[in-house]
Amino acid sequence: MSQLAAQSPDVRRFEATVADVDGRAVVLDETYFYAESGGQPADRGTLGGVTVENVQKRDGRTVHHLAAEPDFAAGESVTAEIDDDFRTYCMRAHSASHVLYGAGRKILDELGYGGFDIGERKVRVDFTTATDITDETLAELERLTNRAVWDSLDVSWEEVPEAEAREREEVAFNTKTEEGVMSESDAVRVVTVADWDWAACGGTHVSNTSEIGPVTVLGRSNPGEGLTRVEFAVGPTAIRRRAADVRAAREAATTLDVGVSELPEAAQRVSEQVETLEADLNDAKEEVLNARLAELREDPLERDGGEWLVGTVSGFGPNEVADRARELAGDAADAVVLSGEDGATFVVAATGGSPDAGDVVDDVTDAFGGGGGGSPTFAQGGGLDASPEEVVAFLRK
Repeated sequence: MSQLAAQSPDVRRFEATVADVDGRAVVLDETYFYAESGGQPADRGTLGGVTVENVQKRDGRTVHHLAAEPDFAAGESVTAEIDDDFRTYCMRAHSASHVLYGAGRKILDELGYGGFDIGERKVRVDFTTATDITDETLAELERLTNRAVWDSLDVSWEEVPEAEAREREEVAFNTKTEEGVMSESDAVRVVTVADWDWAACGGTHVSNTSEIGPVTVLGRSNPGEGLTRVEFAVGPTAIRRRAADVRAAREAATTLDVGVSELPEAAQRVSEQVETLEADLNDAKEEVLNARLAELREDPLERDGGEWLVGTVSGFGPNEVADRARELAGDAADAVVLSGEDGATFVVAATGGSPDAGDVVDDVTDAFGGGGGGSPTFAQGGGLDASPEEVVAFLRK
C-alpha cells in the first residue's frame, strides 16, 4: 500500500516495533519515514536516537539506513522522530511543483509531465510542451502559481482504481516517477489541488496551498528529450532570491533615473545607445588604424630585396589588424608586419608568399619567446617577452 508518510504527512514522531536489523539497516513493522522515490528525497531524523541517513524501498520493505549500528534488536520498540524542518520543506516543495504544473495547464499547449526533483535550495519540474517558454512565460507561470497559493486551494489525495485514474484525462502521469503511486491492490494515488491540478503521485503534500509560501521561478533550461526544465525555489531561498532581484532592480532603476516599472524601456534605450556608440567607436578605430597604416606606407623598410611595412599599432588586437594586413600585403608592400599589445605583446605578419610569413613570426618568437604560427602568406604570434617597440626594432635591423 502507499507509504504511511504520504497518507499522514503531518506525523513527526511515532513508536514502532523493530522487524529486522542488519548492521546499520533497520526495518520497522510500520514507518512514517518517507522513502526516497519519484524525485522526492528521503526523510531525515532519528531512530532510537540514532541518525537516519537515508530511507529506501527494497523488495517491498522500507529500509532505514542509520549513521551507526543501533543498540536495539529485532522485536524491541523504538521511538522514531522525523526532521520537521526538512519534511515540511519537502511537502511545500512537492505541492508547489503540482501548483506550477497546474499553472502550466492554463498557458502551455500540448502540456506533458516529464518529472521533477527536490533539491536542497531549488526544485525542478520538467515539461513537454509545444509552447516556447520565454521570460514572459516564466513570469506568468510564477504569477499564476503564487495566485493559487494565495487563493488557499485545498490539497487532497485518494486512491482510485488504476483503470479509472488513467481514463481521467486531467490526471498527469509520468512513467519515470510513478514509483510509489501504485498500491498493492492496483489502485493509483491521485493528488488533487482543488480545481487546479490532478496528478498520480506518492509524495508528501501540504493540505492547503497557503502552506506553500512564496514561490520564485529561478530559470529554465533544456535537458534534452524534448523537455523544458523550469527551476524554482520555495521558502527562505525563494524569499532571498526575490529580495535580491528587487534590490538589483531598484539599484538599476536608480542608476538609470527611472522607476522600476520603466526599467525595460530604459534598458532598451541604453542598449540602443551602446550599439550606436560601439558602431561610432569601431568607425573611429578604423580611421585611426588607416591613418597609422598610411604613415607606415610613407616610410617603408627595404629588407631582403623587398619593401616591408613594419610598425606598432596601439589600441588594437591581432584580430583587428589581421584583415588590413592581408589587404596590404603583396599590393602596398611585399610584407606587412605589425606589433601591438593585447594583454601581451603580439606580432602579425602578412605577405604575398615571399617572404614566408611563418618564418617572419618564427624569427620573432625565437628572439622573444611566446608562440605562434601560420601559413606562408599569414601568421601571428603572441605572448612575446618584449614591447611592441622592441619587436619593431628587431625587425628593422
